[in-house]
Amino acid sequence: MKSLGSAKPVGDGVVTATSSPAGPRSPLFPRTPFRRMLLRRLRSERGAAAVEFALVVPVLLVLLIGIIEFGRAYNAQIELSGAAREAARVMAVRNDPAAARAAARAAAPSLNPALTDGEIAVGTSSGASCTTAPGAATPVVTVTAAYPLTFLTGMFGATVTITGKSSMQCGG
Repeated sequence: MKSLGSAKPVGDGVVTATSSPAGPRSPLFPRTPFRRMLLRRLRSERGAAAVEFALVVPVLLVLLIGIIEFGRAYNAQIELSGAAREAARVMAVRNDPAAARAAARAAAPSLNPALTDGEIAVGTSSGASCTTAPGAATPVVTVTAAYPLTFLTGMFGATVTITGKSSMQCGG
């Protein structure tokens, strides 16, 4: 059996086998050029940036996609609120539910697919029209537009229903 060198006490009394002042030597893994190269590669930081990039990119992509999806939903909400306001104005002035629905569809041109008549509800506080009996309170028109927004990626669900609502007193 080979000699491991001289035994020297170290710090707290633990005895280690050393063959050189460079440090401990393991009989299982002798210092060979291959081992030195392997240890040099393990200690180097080459590739650390690539690993960090690979860990951060998915988080950044989800954040970016979330911002885009939120922006689309917010734009659709603004569009629906404007369409409902325009429909309520037309209904309050003209007293025509069909014209109010047409005004709502025309006021939301960027929605794709476009608003349909089934997604636009027009009603008044006194029933179906803005006509009032003498001495009665002036009715209020309420228009609600509900739109099923489909997400681009599906990461946050398939669809969400966005609603725009507006009320206006009949007669302008």
